[in-house]
Amino acid sequence: MFSPDQENISTSSTKVPVKYGELIVLGYNGSLPNGDRGRRKSRFALFKRPKSNGVKPSTVHVACTPQAAKAISNKDQHSISYTLSRVQTVVVEYTQDSNTDMFQIGRSTESPIDFVVTDTVPGSQSNSDTQSVQSTISRFACRIICQRTPPYTARIYAAGFDSSKNIFLGEKAAKWKTSDGQMDGLTTNGVLVMHPRHGFTEDSKPGVWREISVCGNVFTLRETRSAQQRGKMVENETQELVDGSLIDLCGATLLWRTAEGLSRTPTVKHLEALRQELNAARPQCPVGFNTLAFPSMRRKDIVDEKQPWVYLNCGHVHGYHNWGNRDVERDGREGRERECPMCRARGPYVPLWLGCEAGFYLDAAPPTHAFSPCGHVCSEKTVVYWSQIPLPHGTHTFHAACPFCAQQLSGEQGYIRLIFQGPVD
Repeated sequence: MFSPDQENISTSSTKVPVKYGELIVLGYNGSLPNGDRGRRKSRFALFKRPKSNGVKPSTVHVACTPQAAKAISNKDQHSISYTLSRVQTVVVEYTQDSNTDMFQIGRSTESPIDFVVTDTVPGSQSNSDTQSVQSTISRFACRIICQRTPPYTARIYAAGFDSSKNIFLGEKAAKWKTSDGQMDGLTTNGVLVMHPRHGFTEDSKPGVWREISVCGNVFTLRETRSAQQRGKMVENETQELVDGSLIDLCGATLLWRTAEGLSRTPTVKHLEALRQELNAARPQCPVGFNTLAFPSMRRKDIVDEKQPWVYLNCGHVHGYHNWGNRDVERDGREGRERECPMCRARGPYVPLWLGCEAGFYLDAAPPTHAFSPCGHVCSEKTVVYWSQIPLPHGTHTFHAACPFCAQQLSGEQGYIRLIFQGPVD
């Protein structure tokens, strides 16, 4: 044991680093299917760096051939090259900025990338499914620049610097000269951002999706992700991330949580306490009269014999049973529907899973509702909020999805209120 004096010495010498915030990938319920490894994980914390590594634009070189551009962009200096034609390239050099820290996100595993993100396959439980898909996430997708002094503002920019410290916008990329003579552009599939209204709280409402340019300007969306024509510039909006901002990289969507926002969010410990409380109420199967229990967080993907199941059209919670099967024809395919023994409502019958990724919760209320059709359970405010958010899907569609598994929501609302039967005794 320490004496009080020794304890003070030991804590003051290990200074806790400042945390700017965390990025959480939608579609993973607390960790990647095969476990988090190194820079590839389901959530990434951004801490103040021991030494700043931010950069800011400085010299602009115009009207040079691509060969000359290569000579200008030396390996020790960050630069962005805009190829306008075969005979003209504009190179913008960047210098060190001691006031900011830079974090880069993308699919590449090269060292400049701090957080490696791969395509999310909705509802997939193993990473093997994800590798066969041709990725639409850029190798150097975006960068986040954080102020090293309070209020530690985080700003997002499209594209990241590669191993030779260069961002290269080829002839086909959308690019243009700005009114003040600077250059700007968009990446192939774009970086989209949505800031919620009223922060990430019980009162949150979805905002509007925008596209962020290489220089951090805000635009309305293009007609499709990779269209040549940029959207309109939105003058009164900024690229500053707020608690609950969503960042879409065309293949994966990230949720930004500020350190302050996370301090108000339920912890995994709290979710575990809610699980135990739910199980302590000894919910029963209204037919088999056996007691149901949500499996522990560690066993969140294996169907347990005590696992609660739900009829998605009515919300009645049962234990697993085999009756009530109805073969129905739908779109020419045979599908299985089940009839609820309590109310005769017909519909899908699925196991219930606890939402274990605390960062997706808007409040710390008990888990009373489930997303449809996946059966992930969380608080009412949380299901209502996520069911209203149109998440980008593919290159030009949007749909609401469960944040815990990325499966597209179905049914009228996309969620259901759970009706538990208490113990009879």
